Amino acid sequence: MSVGATKSWCGLIMNIAVSGIQWGDEGKGKIVDWLAEKHDVIVRFQGGNNAGHTLVVAGTTFKLSLIPSGILHEGTLNVIGGGTVLDPWAFLDEVRSIARSGVKVTPDRLVIADNTPLLLPIHRELDQLREDAADKGKIGTTLRGIGPAYEDKIGRRAIRLADLADRDRIRARLEKLDLHHNALRRGLGAESTDLDSLHRDLLAIAPEITVFGRPVWKLLDDMSAQGSRILFEGAQGALLDIDHGTYPFVTSSSTLPGTAASGAGIAPQRIGHILGICKAYCTRVGAGPFPTELFDSTAQYLADKGHEKGTVTGRNRRCGWFDATLARQVCITAGIDSLAITKIDVLDGLDEIRIGIGYELDGKRIEHFPSSSDQQARVKPIYESIPGWSGKTESVRQMRDLPNGARQYLDRIEQLTGKPISILSTSPRREDTIELSDAGWC
Repeated sequence: MSVGATKSWCGLIMNIAVSGIQWGDEGKGKIVDWLAEKHDVIVRFQGGNNAGHTLVVAGTTFKLSLIPSGILHEGTLNVIGGGTVLDPWAFLDEVRSIARSGVKVTPDRLVIADNTPLLLPIHRELDQLREDAADKGKIGTTLRGIGPAYEDKIGRRAIRLADLADRDRIRARLEKLDLHHNALRRGLGAESTDLDSLHRDLLAIAPEITVFGRPVWKLLDDMSAQGSRILFEGAQGALLDIDHGTYPFVTSSSTLPGTAASGAGIAPQRIGHILGICKAYCTRVGAGPFPTELFDSTAQYLADKGHEKGTVTGRNRRCGWFDATLARQVCITAGIDSLAITKIDVLDGLDEIRIGIGYELDGKRIEHFPSSSDQQARVKPIYESIPGWSGKTESVRQMRDLPNGARQYLDRIEQLTGKPISILSTSPRREDTIELSDAGWC
């Protein structure tokens, strides 16, 4: 493989931003967990509890949605940045859940930016009301209230973590928010919000959540000045980005790594290497275009062997071949420096593997995915076939032990995306990870 040409991860490059380059579920949690021991701070910079990470460490499975994956490493500071939307009840549920597995989440191990907007029950309710009213036009949202919470942030109505410290002003802020939401609820045929109950519940949870709040921008600046290494962890995938994803079937935030700077509150120059994570095939949850989607026995094979169910929703994931055209496009918009490939082991045993290398649109070949949703629905993939392999990649920890066919497949991904592969994951377990960068992690 051409990994020897990988840009150095040493020297001036100290910080890494991790971004999924498909529709999410690429295995970011495992990769971030593996990288965490090489970093001092892990920062979650966008999204909410609508995306999850499943990690398997020493035989124990952890499911995380809001808490950064670095929480499983002692001595690592974990940060939830202001670019996220935080459901305080979901957060505390997650804290209690992993505590049962022996992992304590305390304010000295996890910090939440004090400017983080809160996701409230009325946001979840509005999400459900809209999806129910959409009928055939459903987006396929996770119904966690992410979109409505971001709308209130942009509309300057949001309740932020810092606001909880001013108990006397909370009621007035909630009344302003309630005025907007009740107009929407009436239009959707729903009853008005129970403002008294919401106010009471928010005041009750405030002491538990405000202890985690700090000005994260200052914290990160101080730690950077001290030479701390920072890992920026994105949620979802680049193809769900509000600007560059398969709109309108996208999330409500920017998922590209460029958002790490604003979402964390740190200078863009502080972000060094950008690592793009993708599966060795493609999956998608919910509605929206998926050019290389399969509807045959191979799709079922991938779903069964890859355990393709959403971590948060439990919904079945749609499965298909690796789309190199989309991957190459995302590598450009996201500024990807190198790739981490996950779930190569799921392809073990297939006689033939296909890669999408372009599209046909109305009888003409194109080399990019169009922005028009009508055109997106009409594109047909152009495939290249590669022989499968009879050997096993599962749990392999050295490149030399991979079957030749798997190595050739990975070589072809590098050629088609124009990016070197730096990490290869061969099972969900932390230890089954191959580092391919000659420079190493430092």
